[in-house]
Order: sequence, then structure tokens, then C-alpha cells
Amino acid sequence: MTDSNNRPGADGGDAFVSAFNAVGADYIFCSSGSEWAPVWESLARRHRDGEPAPEYLDLTHETVAVGMATGYGLVERRPQGVLLHAAPGLLQGSMAVHGALLAGVPMVVTSSESTTYGDGPGQDPGGQWYRNLSIVGGPHQVAQPFTKWANEAASIHTLPTMITRAAELAWRAPAGPAYLNVPLEILLEEWDGREAKPVVPPGSMHSSPEEVDPVAQMIREAKNPVVVTETAGREAGGFEALVAFAEAWEIPVVEPDSAVCGNFPRTHPLHAGSDIGPWMDEADLILLVNCRAPFYPPSRRPSKAKIVVIDQVPQRPHIVYQVLFADVYLEGNVANTLRQLAKRAKDLDESSVAARRAAQEERHAAEQSAIAAAEAKAARSEGVDPVLVAATLRKLLAGSGVVVDETITHSRVVKRHLQTTDPDSYFYVQGGLGQGIAVALGVKLAARERPVVLTIGDGAFTYNPVIPSYDAAKAYDLPVLIVVFNNRVYKSMNLNHRRFYPEGAAAETGEWLGTDLHRLPRLAAFAEPFGMHTETVDATDALAPALERALKAVSEGTTAVVDVLVTR
Repeated sequence: MTDSNNRPGADGGDAFVSAFNAVGADYIFCSSGSEWAPVWESLARRHRDGEPAPEYLDLTHETVAVGMATGYGLVERRPQGVLLHAAPGLLQGSMAVHGALLAGVPMVVTSSESTTYGDGPGQDPGGQWYRNLSIVGGPHQVAQPFTKWANEAASIHTLPTMITRAAELAWRAPAGPAYLNVPLEILLEEWDGREAKPVVPPGSMHSSPEEVDPVAQMIREAKNPVVVTETAGREAGGFEALVAFAEAWEIPVVEPDSAVCGNFPRTHPLHAGSDIGPWMDEADLILLVNCRAPFYPPSRRPSKAKIVVIDQVPQRPHIVYQVLFADVYLEGNVANTLRQLAKRAKDLDESSVAARRAAQEERHAAEQSAIAAAEAKAARSEGVDPVLVAATLRKLLAGSGVVVDETITHSRVVKRHLQTTDPDSYFYVQGGLGQGIAVALGVKLAARERPVVLTIGDGAFTYNPVIPSYDAAKAYDLPVLIVVFNNRVYKSMNLNHRRFYPEGAAAETGEWLGTDLHRLPRLAAFAEPFGMHTETVDATDALAPALERALKAVSEGTTAVVDVLVTR
């Protein structure tokens, strides 16, 4: 801690803002609560006096606040501040906080409680804390299961450093949200002006040459190796390092359906699709690169392959059950480990390399032909096929955009036919439906120069806090394109019902409960009061013109919603 001259009237709100300055937060994402008046007063004073402060975003729903912090963090990879309201606001935003944990996004989430309930000295916190806002054990106990670390700032003297400590913990592997309960009485208490030391980026851990050399030899001796990755692209430089590694060793890369970001160019000749199945019996070496759950069911073990796990934190503490079957671990910064291995791609058996290169070229050509055939078939469909939607978006974006995906039954279609090729160009929303619009807005906040597209199902769309999300898009000039894959049904739920009870009563009578969405109104219409561009598409020949108009509107600064009535 360093001493500084206290300002008259400085309190916990000033300590709070000072600490987020030290953290280096660009933004504070706030869903308003009655505890935050001291923070608002500090920000107002700093704005008046021209003093530094993170930019403040006033948001009208907890999921929007957390989701936008998640989207911003997916691109920037640095902790930001999130303010929620007491235990109820924390509970409201908890799904999105859990999503940030699964996505590995650092942030400091804060909310409050009262510790005096009006019976202590100083200002009255208000009777609402006594009547219905408090929770036994405090909100930090509530946050513990879905955050990386949860604690209480119990003193004004420790508040700044508690915030910076939370940020440092959130930033380090495995990155994720940390939670801090800041009681209202602490925020109102006089602050002595001692500021927290600025936070610096974490250092990186590296696998030693003694660990890397034997793995390089294993790759050199392998006849049929394969890389399987879910989140290599989440690491800074991971996307590029994986490309360099795969090219140096001529190893194909599988992105399974569980991949949640772009990790490798989908059009690259070494991209081996999304199905790990063919490799389970054929591969003699499987390299799991940031791959948390490669096999399903978990007991499905490859028949003969040795397994090398390359991951800074291979055993994820937030995953309840995780099976990797590792023979070797390389634990350390993933991008650095891949670069070390790429440098060791020497003295290769040219006949083995040529054989697997030829096999992969055949595999890749077959996949590209299958994609082209599927798109040709979709173009001839009487209604709008989901494949055509994804393929049309790919052509219109021409590699320039960022896609945030919150589809379920269409997620494979989106990944396969959008074929993103660049780092930070594809993200799949984690942890539960209803966050997609907010995450897309956060991505746009971090990448204002790039078009951002949200692909979303009609069921997921209805889970989103649509009006608060549109308000944020309008208020903070964050134009995005929202494309709804609308099949008028909770298809995933319906498919499970049919799978579990293929000859049940519902199959006999046609009474499929819990899945029908035909009663919903026109989904694009919700954007009209905000002056946004809206389209509803139900014909193949109308699709491309509608998406072109929508992207033009986005480029001119207006959010656009295209509701596509798809055939399946």
C-alpha cells in the first residue's frame, strides 16, 4: 500500500474506484442496486474533476452486465469490473457468472450486504436490507460454487487490496470470475486514501526442455498422430501457435463439437473436421491441446493411442467429472509449449509424413465436397434450410466478422458452414441459454471495427433479456447483427423426448409438451421500438437480400435483427 493525501469526504466508493483503476479495468459493467451510490458519487466527482476512472456502463439487467463483461473479456483477456445488487442481483446474474467461469473469462464481480441493519452508527443503510435483501452466510457464500474465488471485504482498510487481489486471482490460470462482497457500511465509511498497487499481467509457466523433448520424440515416432482441441484459441497467441505446430509436424487437427471458440482455420488443409470417432481406433498418438472433455462417454478410451495433454491447467477444478486418460502432461503456457514443439519438428520420417499428408488431403477434400453438396441441396430447398443461412452469412462476411453462437441444434451447422479462419472470430456461449445478445454486445465493445453477428435459436432468444439488451446496444452505440434460426420449437428438448420414449404416449398422440413455440409473436418486432432494422424471412430467395440489408444497417450504426423461419 502507498499513502496519499485524503480528500475531504473520501469514502469506500472512492476506494472502490481507485482499486479498479489499479486493476487496469477499462469498464465497470453495472446493473444498478441501492448499495452503489458511493461508487456513483465517486465517479461523478472524478468526471467533474477530470480524474481517471474506468468507463461506466449503466445496464438494466444482471445478465446483460455480466454477459457484456464476458464478451469483452473473450477478446481482451483482462479483468473488468461487474456490479450487481445484493444477493438477489447476484442470483439473477449467476448463470452468466457461471458461463464466464466455463469460458475462462477473468472479471471481478461485486455485490453487497448490510452488516448493521440500521442498528449501527453512521448513515442508515435502509430497511430493505433488514427485510428482504440479506441472505444467511452472506452473498459470498452464494457465489462460491460458480466463481473461482469468493470472499468479503470486511474493512475499508483492506478494500482496495481485496479488489486487486480478486483481479489477480481472476486473471491467473484457470482464468475466471472472482467475487467480492463489499458491505454497504464499508462503502460509506471514511477512507484514508491509501491506494492499491497497480496490477501487472501474470507471468507464464513453461514446460522444461526435459519435458518437451520426450514428447517431440513421441510425435516423431508416431505414424498417425492427431490434435484434438476445444479452447487453444482462447489463449493469447494460441490460434497462431497451433497452426505453426500442425504445419511443422503435418498433423491434422480435430475441433470436436465441444469446441467453444475458433482454434484453427476451418478451411486449412489440416483441419480434420469435428468428429473424433474415426481416430479412436486409428490414431497411435492423440495430443489433447486445451481439451477439457475429449471423449464421450468419458470411459470411451482410444484403443491404442498414447495420450499427451498440453494444457496449463489440465484438471479443471470447476469440472465435476473429467477423464483425460493422459500418459504425459505438458503443463505450462499452451502457446509457448506448441512453439517449443514446432521448433523440434526435425528428422521426420518422410514416408510417414507423406502417408498422413495424403490421408488428410483426401479427408479434407471429402469434407469440402460434402459441405458444397449440402449447401447446393439447401439452395434448392422449398423453405429456408439452416445450412443456407450459415453459408450465406459466410459469403457476406467474407472473413471479416466475429460470430457469437447461441444455437443448440444448429450449432454444428453454424461451425461447419461459417468456416471461420481467423483468431477471435468465433465464440460459443457457455453455461446456459439467455446470454447471447449480451455476450455479442461485449465482443462488439472490444472489437468496434469488426462486424459482430449473433446466431441464435428462437428458444434461446426467448431466454435472453431482450429489452435490456437492446437498450444497451442503443445506449452505447453497439450495433450487432442478430440472426434467429427460428424453427418454432425447442428442438433439442423435443429430440430428447423422442430419443428416450420413441414409442411412448407422446409419439402415439402427437402431444409433445414443453417444446412448442408457434405461439410466440414475430421475434424481430421487439427491436422496432428501439428504431432497429428488422427483417423476417421465410423464402430462400429473400434470405441473401435481407442479410445484405441488415449488414448494411449494422455498418451504418444500427443493430439489425433477422428472424429466419427455417425448415428444421
